[in-house]
Amino acid sequence: MTINFYFLQDILLKKCSFVIMKIYTKTGDKGQTSLVGGTRISKTELRIEAYGTVDELNSYVGLVRDQAVNNDRKDILKEIQDRLFTIGSILASEPEQTKKRIPDLHESDIELLEKEMDRMDESLEPMRFFILPGGHQSVSFGHLARTVCRRAERVVIRLSQETEVNDLVIRYLNRLSDYLFVLCRMMIKDLNIEEISWKPRI
Repeated sequence: MTINFYFLQDILLKKCSFVIMKIYTKTGDKGQTSLVGGTRISKTELRIEAYGTVDELNSYVGLVRDQAVNNDRKDILKEIQDRLFTIGSILASEPEQTKKRIPDLHESDIELLEKEMDRMDESLEPMRFFILPGGHQSVSFGHLARTVCRRAERVVIRLSQETEVNDLVIRYLNRLSDYLFVLCRMMIKDLNIEEISWKPRI
């Protein structure tokens, strides 16, 4: 099951102070789900694929956050998960609803990722070759998150070709995949293991 954003309609639009969330609603048994705003659409729609992929990405970022090597980075990774939930809310909303009480992204969210990358880059050796994913389980989890992030970005770009999508969503996902790549390099350094270089067979 992907995140059920339908309850946000009550929380954000009706301004309820307390909402009890029930895990199963039976409303999706026929292959449809509701957007924030009430419109029911097929679960095969591109919009559902978009926020479902962001939900998958959020789970992988949680897995990366749970790695011992990232104990000092838990706060930034939690912040990223919060922003991914915001992106999911935006994607799960009808375009007119995003102008109401849906959580939003800010330019500062992207700037935070850039600052974190710059900070990590200061202690990393310049990259002189392509790097193969792996070397340690924690690093592999990071690369899984990175590739799911790239997929989420591609799906959201496809969605933006059909309907209006906040430009910050695409930019955030693009920058996040870069951040995750740098994070993988940083984890390799912290774990004191060697990067695995790609040596093309020619």
